[in-house]
Amino acid sequence: MTATDPALTALASSWSALSVLHGRIEAHIERALQAGHDLSVREYSLLDVLSRQHDGEGGHLQMKQVADAVVLSQSATTRLVTRLEDRGLLTRYLCPTDRRGIYTNVTEAGLGLLEQARPTNEAALREALDEAAQNSELAPLVEAVETLRVPA
Repeated sequence: MTATDPALTALASSWSALSVLHGRIEAHIERALQAGHDLSVREYSLLDVLSRQHDGEGGHLQMKQVADAVVLSQSATTRLVTRLEDRGLLTRYLCPTDRRGIYTNVTEAGLGLLEQARPTNEAALREALDEAAQNSELAPLVEAVETLRVPA
């Protein structure tokens, strides 16, 4: 295969379309969350992931797991947690069974903000997908996103 191979060119074109779709959706949601709730997409995602923790076996995520869930480096995740902790939306504490581990919980204020922001996030996502569906290059990707069922 060469760099001008039609299969590689088609793959690169598909990847580019997926990247454009992601960028448009994220930018649309970012504007809506910032305007309505003073939250970034990353902050919203972090609050959402952490709000799904539970007290049972394996119910709390360690920082590496949180970083993987929000698709950030561990250092970027730690900085994000610190920002939200400074705003009173998160708290950190040592893991009771492993003093090297640090857990993070969403505070009542964080849960309240998340619940207020969730409809904004969902509406902005819907708007961004509807807008992208009007573009013939992005429409098949929008259809794939809308029909994809990810296990919980």
